[in-house]
Amino acid sequence: MSIEDYILDHIDEEGEFLARLNRDAHVNLLRPRMLSGHLQGRILKMLVRMQRPQRILEIGTYTGYATLCMAEGLPENGEIHTIEIDDELEDFIRKQFNQSPLKSKIHLHIGDAMEIIPQLHGSFDLVFIDADKRLYSQYFDLVFDKVNEGGIILADNTLWDGKVLDKPHPNDKQTLGILSFNEKIKQDQRIEKVILPLRDGITIIYKLKAGI
Repeated sequence: MSIEDYILDHIDEEGEFLARLNRDAHVNLLRPRMLSGHLQGRILKMLVRMQRPQRILEIGTYTGYATLCMAEGLPENGEIHTIEIDDELEDFIRKQFNQSPLKSKIHLHIGDAMEIIPQLHGSFDLVFIDADKRLYSQYFDLVFDKVNEGGIILADNTLWDGKVLDKPHPNDKQTLGILSFNEKIKQDQRIEKVILPLRDGITIIYKLKAGI
């Protein structure tokens, strides 16, 4: 038994609905590895439970697995807006959401996040970034003013399969985007941040209150 197997055996189960979604993704989608999965899904739910956000913004829906996990942790009147640029995934995503008892909490937007985010009214207590790695810095800048003080921004894949350690740095734009984002976050004095070595790395960013 591996450490990960041991962990999965000693935390809450993902449940039959999410397990079926996982299976559907592996059968029907080209890159099912991108799905958040059992451990990360339970962590996302737990973070939402602890923070009790009223509104969540997710950039990068993919299968909707992470969306549903976060929706599980929302308070009764909470909602989550999730954006997916790949319209070929829309039917798969809507099928999952429509079958979920949490569907009333979820608002799916299909299109470019860089265009959709400025059109979203109101502020957010939590933002989960898991989309085009080349644009992480731009996503961060775009959402920052929409995040309430004391809110959290989560950024997935910030260790990028260990490529952040490669010397010389790879020339691919995805890796360069992650490297640039990590350096940007490191220097930003408006936030507190920590990288968790979970799967491909997830950065937790806390937006400080003014004057702190």
